[in-house]
Formats: sequence, C-alpha cells, structure tokens
Amino acid sequence: MSDIQDFPSRISDPASRKMETFSYLPELTREEIRKQVEYIVSQGWNPAVEHIEPAYARATYWYMWKLPMFGETDVDRILAEVDACHEANPGNHVRLIGYDNTNQTQGTAMVVYRGTPPEQVFCADRLTPRT
Repeated sequence: MSDIQDFPSRISDPASRKMETFSYLPELTREEIRKQVEYIVSQGWNPAVEHIEPAYARATYWYMWKLPMFGETDVDRILAEVDACHEANPGNHVRLIGYDNTNQTQGTAMVVYRGTPPEQVFCADRLTPRT
C-alpha cells in the first residue's frame, strides 16, 4: 500500500483551503470545465449557479444566482450564466451545481471561479490588508 499524500488545509493559510473535489487537482481549463458541463447535461441533471464572498465560503448556504436552470441542455447558455455571475460578483467564489432529480440530491458541485480571500486583498494606496 502506498503512502497517502497529506493536503494540509488550515484556517490560518487561505491558500491551503480546499473546496469541492476538483480543488485538489490542478485548475481546470475552459475546455475541461465545458466537459464537466456536458456531463451534467448528459446525466439529465439541472444546472444551478451559486456564489459567495470568500470570507463566508464555509457557510452552509451560498447565494443562488437566479433560479436553477431546469431542463437546460445548452452548454453554452449554462457557461454564459456562470460567466455572468462571475462578472456581476468578481470577488466571489462561483460554483456550478448539477441537481439530480431522481435521487433528489446534488449530482456534482464544483467551484469554477475562486474569489480573492480578504486576507489577500490589499488597498492600492496603503498596501495594508482590507477588512
């Protein structure tokens, strides 16, 4: 049996925090994200977009971006909603969810855009952490 690699995630180190399964992998390319959306559609899952400020990412509830896209099968339209959410909330984490009607659960969830944690945002005129 091989050694299991440790992913030390700490509250004190914002860069180490992990969100969702894909955060342990290298960042997905636009084409890889597209393939994940195609998979959501192929499973018949309903896509939905959520966002939240990085400081509250551990909260139970994220903000819903519009209603879930019930029955949407156009991958480009789904990606456009993800992008629109990111443009409207540039500092927030944005995630895509695929709701599975049959099992009444989330089939998948992945953070597509990562916001900047407050500890890493600096005011240009002072170079001090913004709170």
